[in-house]
Amino acid sequence: MSVFGKLFGTGGKGCKGPSPQEAIQKLRDTEQMLTKKQEFLEKKIELELMTARKHGTKNKRAALQALKRKKRYEKQLGQIDGTLSTIEFQREALENANTNTEVLKNMGFAAKAMKAAHDNMDIDKVDELMQDIAEQQDLAQEVSDAISKPVGFGDEFDDDELMAELEELEQEELDKNLLEVQGPETVPLPNVPAACLPAKPAKKKQEEDDDDMRELENWASV
Repeated sequence: MSVFGKLFGTGGKGCKGPSPQEAIQKLRDTEQMLTKKQEFLEKKIELELMTARKHGTKNKRAALQALKRKKRYEKQLGQIDGTLSTIEFQREALENANTNTEVLKNMGFAAKAMKAAHDNMDIDKVDELMQDIAEQQDLAQEVSDAISKPVGFGDEFDDDELMAELEELEQEELDKNLLEVQGPETVPLPNVPAACLPAKPAKKKQEEDDDDMRELENWASV
C-alpha cells in the first residue's frame, strides 16, 4: 500500500478512489489545519522568548529550557512550512488535472454530439435541398420579372409609323424655331412716283439770295 493510501485510508482493490473534488477539498482542509498549527507554534515561540528574557541570568536553567523549547517549536514550524508548500503544489496540480479532465470530457461530449448530428445527416439530401433552394430562387426571379413587365404595351403599334410621326413633329418644331429667329415679315414700302416733282421757281430762289446779301452788307457796315 502506498504512503497516500495509508494516510487517507484507501482500502483494497475493490475500493474506488476519491474523486478529484474530494481530494482537493481534503487538501484544503489539511492546509487550514496546518495553518492553525503554525499560528499556535508562533505564539508558543513568542511565549518561550518572554520566559527566557524573564529569567535571564537570575535562573539560567529555566532560561535555557525555554530556549530549547523555542528551538523545537521553530523546527516544527519549519517542517510545517515545507509540508504546506508540498500540499499547495499537490493541490494546484490536482486542480489543473481536474480542469483538464473537465475540458476533455466536455470536448468529448461535443465531439459525440457532432458525430450524432452528422450521422443523422444525409449528404444526398443536403444536395437535393440546395438544388431545390436554387430552383425556387430562379422561379422567384422569373415571377418578379413577369410582375414588373408593363401590361398592354406589346407590338400593338408599328415602329416605322411611330418613327415617321416623330420626324414630322421634329420638323414642325424646327420650322417654328426658324421663324422665331427671322422675326416678323417686312412690311412693303410704297412705290416711288414716276413723275418728277415740280422744281422750285427760280425767282423765289433769287429773292432769297438778294436778302442774304443785303443782310451781310448791313452786318459789315456796322
